[in-house]
Amino acid sequence: MSGDDLNPAAVARPVEDAQGDDRWMSQHTRFVQECKDAEPDQFEVRQDLFSPLHALNFGIAGDTTCNVLWRLQNGELENICPKVVVLWVGTNNYEHTAEQVAGGILAIAQLLTSRLPKAKIVVLGLLPRGERPNPLREKNTVVNGYLRSWLPRLGRAQLLDVSGDFVHSDGAISLQDMFDFLHLTATGYRTMAKPLSDLLLQILEETHVPGI
Repeated sequence: MSGDDLNPAAVARPVEDAQGDDRWMSQHTRFVQECKDAEPDQFEVRQDLFSPLHALNFGIAGDTTCNVLWRLQNGELENICPKVVVLWVGTNNYEHTAEQVAGGILAIAQLLTSRLPKAKIVVLGLLPRGERPNPLREKNTVVNGYLRSWLPRLGRAQLLDVSGDFVHSDGAISLQDMFDFLHLTATGYRTMAKPLSDLLLQILEETHVPGI
């Protein structure tokens, strides 16, 4: 998408503290600190597949592309030199069009390639949502289409789209995969995490230099 300065989904901004408890900023501050001296707590699926890779998880529930851009511009890329970065954001950008959402994701990927010149970037495609086909699910599909077209321009970024693994032949999504037809269950996480883990191991093997 051209003209990112005109794309509202590519404008960095923090979350407004509507509740007054400053939790979002507190999480951001914790992630900045983790860049310096710590590894995060591990959950079951991450424990099994990603803990051996010493992965840091900087996800905050509800974030949009704008919020992730702001966090990355305000300390969360300091003091780290990862070999691979996994980016998964966009389904919460309700106020933006599919093209704007994809443009926001592209802006984040561009920032990552600029600030982390040695890292490979894996962008996870947006998953389907809602038990049956609906406009939001269709929008996510269109976002993934834009990303599939745009990401190769960056050279070190690629799309991993596993959305098809969650939709049955009748167009329905199972409660076994998404307990509310949006958020993943443990089974759903494993469906997504296994191909991601395989890709990460492949990238790390390809980038490994013997003797270093």
